[in-house]
Amino acid sequence: MSDMIYERTIRLIGEQAMKEMCRKKIVIIGLGGVGSYVMEALARAGIGHLILVDFERIEKSNINRQILALHSTIGMYKTQAAYDRIKDINPEIHVDIHNIFVDKDNIKDIVPLDSDYVIDAIDTVSSKIDIIKYAKRNSINIISCMGTGNKIDNTGFKIVPIEKTDTCPLARKIRKILSAEGITNVDVLYSTCKNQISGSEVISSISYVPSAAGLMIAGYVVRKLINM
Repeated sequence: MSDMIYERTIRLIGEQAMKEMCRKKIVIIGLGGVGSYVMEALARAGIGHLILVDFERIEKSNINRQILALHSTIGMYKTQAAYDRIKDINPEIHVDIHNIFVDKDNIKDIVPLDSDYVIDAIDTVSSKIDIIKYAKRNSINIISCMGTGNKIDNTGFKIVPIEKTDTCPLARKIRKILSAEGITNVDVLYSTCKNQISGSEVISSISYVPSAAGLMIAGYVVRKLINM
């Protein structure tokens, strides 16, 4: 069955690369506007084992930008909606879910040491730092998503080591903290586009901006994993 699902992917990358993808274990932390699209793309690309982490339930306000958010899923944990969706894409994918807020005390129970990649798609600065430090300390590949909110232009995303970021306030804050701890060479996705609005306590967003970021991250991770 999997061969039929991924027939056109195999034509593109070859059977050996497809087999490699099926053996990979990826942790996605945060299943919002960015993380839900990372999850979707990786499942459809053929990643064999996904570990999904989020503590929130789906709300009506998520519908404008999150692929898991539908009227039929309001009130569900994002992790459960993600599990159901992935199993509907390919029942053979191994899926683990954690309904938990990640911090330095529980991350070791969430991210296995044999993970092939960790994708950080959360907003909380302290947890982002904890995730990055854990991955770097244990030589686990990681990519961290910086700010995608308050933007109307989705064409300015870049993936670079965090030392090469500019314009992004969140990247600046993370970069300063990591630099003080001697941590460098962390891949991040950030936007070079200016915010459409600022000063609001509620972060605004639109359908095609966080999704573009999520798909870029997924593509970057896949290419890294199969050396293409």
